[in-house]
Amino acid sequence: MEFVTYEQDGYVGIITINRPKALNALNSAVLEELDATFKAVDLDTTRCLILTGAGEKSFVAGADIGEMSTLTKAEGEAFGKKGNDVFRAIETFPIPVIAAVNGFALGGGCEISMSCDIRICSENAVFGQPEVGLGITPGFGGTQRLARLVGAGMAKQLIYTARNIKADEAYRIGLVNAVYPLEELLPAAKKMAAGIAANAPIAVRNCKKAINDGLQVDMDQAIVIEEKLFGDCFETEDQKAGMGNFLEKDKEKKLKVVPFQNK
Repeated sequence: MEFVTYEQDGYVGIITINRPKALNALNSAVLEELDATFKAVDLDTTRCLILTGAGEKSFVAGADIGEMSTLTKAEGEAFGKKGNDVFRAIETFPIPVIAAVNGFALGGGCEISMSCDIRICSENAVFGQPEVGLGITPGFGGTQRLARLVGAGMAKQLIYTARNIKADEAYRIGLVNAVYPLEELLPAAKKMAAGIAANAPIAVRNCKKAINDGLQVDMDQAIVIEEKLFGDCFETEDQKAGMGNFLEKDKEKKLKVVPFQNK
């Protein structure tokens, strides 16, 4: 891989977009390497992923404008599909993906962060969908995911004005879950990922699928999706061990209780 690196840390995989001279901008080669990297993740030994960018300035500064500037209408649509296919694969990836946004997350950078399950960012992070200033629309899911995350009104304001927002405003509108000093961002992401990885992996995967699939349908259909995935957890080793440990601890706790004595 020329532009994407992968590191395994216990049950946690760390994917880094490594094109710092171009502020980690997404071109066709980066998208293809990201796709290949996610497809190569060993789901038997990995329970959570972290996605971040190389360097201290940028997570992903956007799609590569140099590549896009000469595209025809058909080529533009094909490029949008390439990005959307990769981002959708991230969104529907079986295990959780945490975006550790370390700087600029503009255009395609904001869009790829939104395809992740959870977003946390550094204090120097900047988010935005500046595409209308370039004469195009967001093309990698920005018009769809931003509205779903922060509401249609706020999404329309950000997209129509092409205005960038800083970390504190991204937190205020619910685009990110937390803001950290830059040096604390990756350790915080690793700590969160390790906490997720410590839980029953089948249950975590089923929770992700229940949330994602349920958001696409009405409530009556959504609870049926949940019921099936809830039932799917039973008779697994995770469920037997988890409930068995709880009951054993509860039993031990009750044995230690000394009845209150009136004097």
